Amino acid sequence: MLSKNQIKLIRSLELKKNRKRENLFVAEGPKVVGDLLKAGFLPYSIFSTKPHDNAQLITDDELRRISFLQHPQEVLALFEISPTSPLQLPPSSLSLALDGIQDPGNLGTIIRIADWFGISTIFCSQDTADCYNPKVVQATMGSIAHVNIVYGDLVKLLSETTLPVYGTLLDGENIYQQELTKEGIIVMGNEGNGISQEVRPLITHRLLIPNFSTQGETAESLNVAIATAITCSEFRRR
Repeated sequence: MLSKNQIKLIRSLELKKNRKRENLFVAEGPKVVGDLLKAGFLPYSIFSTKPHDNAQLITDDELRRISFLQHPQEVLALFEISPTSPLQLPPSSLSLALDGIQDPGNLGTIIRIADWFGISTIFCSQDTADCYNPKVVQATMGSIAHVNIVYGDLVKLLSETTLPVYGTLLDGENIYQQELTKEGIIVMGNEGNGISQEVRPLITHRLLIPNFSTQGETAESLNVAIATAITCSEFRRR
């Protein structure tokens, strides 16, 4: 049976300040929890409605009380947050830099996209959503276990790198007609404002995902996660 203190602790981890204080985050579902365990994340507690090694057996009703999902998925676990790495110049490979991404669903999806396209590092500005938010963790579908996510001063990082810095901008050049390198940093901006005024001057290659609509009325812009997928796909296609 779950204690009141256990329930209180788990529910408190919805907030970033509590995750930071307890150094814990929530993961749900067999796949997400399983991927984190395989990747070496340290479990603090595991709760399951079915017998599992090292898991506390709970009822379906108890799982509903602690879950952050509309439809809980058998298992919920608390993991220790890994020590944060300093924001350092990226290796000679392709990486992502997120400039003020706010929506947890977008961030989680972008982490999943990075994993799919073999991008192992994501650099995040300090005002980007917390990757250990329960909604972010769930949206990654386990990919948070495979991607290194580092927060810090993007302006400092991008001003010091010798790698090409790509960014999608409305005044950029058609991405399908540009020469793209295997190494570099792809910057993706805030959902409403795009790449910030501080980061924009550091973009060395301005890209545009063109609009092919033949209709008079068309979408004003692409969702940032969709734009990330298109951009990463084009880099890997070359």
